[in-house]
Amino acid sequence: MDTQRFHRFVILAICLLGPGWLCIPCESRAQRQSGITHNQPDSVFQVGEELTYNVSFFSYDIGRVRIRVTDVVNDSGHTSYRAAAEIDSYRGVPFLNVHAVYGSKIDAAMYSTWFDARDKEDDRWHEWEYFFEYSKSLLAIREGIWKSDTVIRRDTLSLDTLSQDGLSLFFLARRYLRTAGKFSIPTYIREKKGVTFLNFTGERTNESIEQVRYPIDVIHFNGRAGFVGLYGLTGAFEGWFSNDAARVPILAKMKIFIGDIRIELTEWKRPGWSPPEYARDSER
Repeated sequence: MDTQRFHRFVILAICLLGPGWLCIPCESRAQRQSGITHNQPDSVFQVGEELTYNVSFFSYDIGRVRIRVTDVVNDSGHTSYRAAAEIDSYRGVPFLNVHAVYGSKIDAAMYSTWFDARDKEDDRWHEWEYFFEYSKSLLAIREGIWKSDTVIRRDTLSLDTLSQDGLSLFFLARRYLRTAGKFSIPTYIREKKGVTFLNFTGERTNESIEQVRYPIDVIHFNGRAGFVGLYGLTGAFEGWFSNDAARVPILAKMKIFIGDIRIELTEWKRPGWSPPEYARDSER
């Protein structure tokens, strides 16, 4: 797997861990009867949260994704949160030397207002910066060299609705995980507009990961990528988020051109939180 393909895969991995939508229907009767908790306040955004995921292909570990909430900003009556993602291939993986950093500014109403992507190429960082200018119905893109006045390209794309970037999706899905239904999500990735289709079933189940000794109480969802090009992905995927107020993504699976990929939570820093233990008859 070459560097460019791995880089595009990890962007997709972030999207899978956090796909979202723009309309929020009421909870269904099936959800109320499923054991999904509804009595806890929302706590998706917590400054200082740090979540680390291992990316593997069968028994081979190929990379790591680390996602952080870095700051909260109050500006002109709007509350926004800043998040960052760090992406690295593991040392010793053949033909891979990937290092990338992503940043997003996310309005508390759950849409992207700014996105920045940096990829390390040799000894310098290539940068793409997105400015979501909703009042002008456009997305302004600047491509250049990080910490430099060098601008390689400027471009604009039309915006017809509040939209998401690959990192803001991570948090939008967590916010509305308990909202049942099927949704299509406008998303801007790699200077292109795409659509992801999500089916949130409200199914409560349990999953196991290496770092936790007990079964974790999770909510399952599935979906389908409605675009072609990122690793040739056109098929189905699925994910499992914690069944609690934090709604932390625990595990995700997808199929890309080389086969099945597993994305698993390995480390977390979130004061007062640990993966909830599954107990079929418990009520929280």
